[in-house]
Amino acid sequence: MSVWSGAGVIFDLDGVLIDADAIYERHWARWADAHGVDFEAILDVHHGRPAVETIRAVAPSLDAEVEAARFNEILERDHDDAGIRAYAGAHDVVAALEGAPWAIATSAPRSTALSRLGSLGLTVPDTLVTIDDVTAGKPAPDPYLAAAAVLGVGADRCLVIEDAPAGITSARAAGAHVLAVTTTHGPHRLTEAHGTIRSLTALDVAADTSGVSVRWSEDAPNGADATTS
Repeated sequence: MSVWSGAGVIFDLDGVLIDADAIYERHWARWADAHGVDFEAILDVHHGRPAVETIRAVAPSLDAEVEAARFNEILERDHDDAGIRAYAGAHDVVAALEGAPWAIATSAPRSTALSRLGSLGLTVPDTLVTIDDVTAGKPAPDPYLAAAAVLGVGADRCLVIEDAPAGITSARAAGAHVLAVTTTHGPHRLTEAHGTIRSLTALDVAADTSGVSVRWSEDAPNGADATTS
């Protein structure tokens, strides 16, 4: 059994609370076809990254800022939520954090994040950091530093739940303790995290206004004992 205790919890959105792979893959496939880019290369890196960082990684010759703006504009106009679902345990974990400090830090645009949370009946936290709120997205530490700052706590006292290498790098750089869920990547891609679980259902959360305690036992932690304070 691994135990973490601290000041607050910060979730990534897509890949952690919400499965929106069908939508992202549809849009990235169209973009890849239009620009002659290897779709498999996009699939390998896009999780956790804002569109601008994905484009920089797979098509460095393009103007990433311009292409990302177009990509996000088309994405935000897509109101077809078919295939989007909340991951098992998402509603329960969020409900368990009611009244405690928690946040979402996502690489999605704000309107997209709000639309998806609303369509699935997931609580919108008071602290929602999106790509619209930071200068540098994941894997830079900015999203998690910003979320912790709004929560009014140090990032080193936050547990971040992530699914992607870029997000884990971001959270570790911010100083957070990181728990990875293997929804989009196998454990061999998530070794930078302090621990891994297969599902949010593995979490046992106790929370109040003074802080949060999280237990999990599904997978062994990567590295030392997860207990902190």
